[in-house]
Amino acid sequence: MTVVQQDSLERLFDEAVVEHAEPLWPLLSTVSPPFPVAKAMPYVWDYTKLRPFCERAARLVGTELAERRVFMLINPKLKAPHTTDTLYAGLQTILPGETARAHRHTPFALRFIIEGERGFTAVEGEKVMMQRGDLVLTPSWEWHDHGNEGDVPMIWLDGLDLPLWQVLPSNFTEHYAQARYPSDLLKTASNRRYPWAEMQPKLDAKPGAAVEERYHMRANGADISATIGASAYRIDKGAKTAPARETASAVFHAYEGSGRTQVGDITLHWKRGDTFAVPAWQTVVHENTGDERVYLFRFDDRPLMSALSALRADEGQHPNGFC
Repeated sequence: MTVVQQDSLERLFDEAVVEHAEPLWPLLSTVSPPFPVAKAMPYVWDYTKLRPFCERAARLVGTELAERRVFMLINPKLKAPHTTDTLYAGLQTILPGETARAHRHTPFALRFIIEGERGFTAVEGEKVMMQRGDLVLTPSWEWHDHGNEGDVPMIWLDGLDLPLWQVLPSNFTEHYAQARYPSDLLKTASNRRYPWAEMQPKLDAKPGAAVEERYHMRANGADISATIGASAYRIDKGAKTAPARETASAVFHAYEGSGRTQVGDITLHWKRGDTFAVPAWQTVVHENTGDERVYLFRFDDRPLMSALSALRADEGQHPNGFC
């Protein structure tokens, strides 16, 4: 006598898994949620705690062993190389006389200089000198190396779209045959260097007690890359920014001053030198709580979200929806 086994969803699922197939409908709200859900959390990296790590690494690890002597800033809710869901940040150190050897890679990179002088990044044959507050760009697949011709260590904030390339199978790095790629100083304003001396006057000239100014490519006025954009903020004493929420995530660095940032229901306290992460789709307010003007540097994934037609922004008044 043949026993007919009764069909069921459990049986269907079990048999489908054997063929490496799974039903979508039980997971639909997870893989395609009704509103943006970032995996990253708001977090502050205290520079006074991290800087000693940079000093110790400089003593313990030479550039021959560490091609890039960097401490990654890893979001507590994620794994390396994630600072936010789509952005990577790290603190890189190079000592006087050192060379971080030449290579090129698929990800776009930027450098925001935290301290030191007479350091340089040589990008595709152009030697770019660096000082505190400078934004220096390393476009995708351009040869670059770093050096320090000064008397003190150089420390800067790296920003890359590296998390994006963890899910795209075309990420790789190529090493140059020599430590240095041939380069010369440019006699005109560089498309790869944007000094703080240019940005601060723009911020100070804007009306209002809390303002933002975007960085634009000197050559064509576009965003600094196809995946990452950047801006700077001025927040006067006692002032705060208007509530804002967007589908872009961002990493901030406190160039001057101290304050706090409300990200959803989490309060981040920061001071000069600190770096903090703001995930996507959180209502954000920055406030100056100190005795001097605040200046913040920011890099974000606005260009990427815009290219994907996924950039949305509002004032955070609709908890789970779009305005």
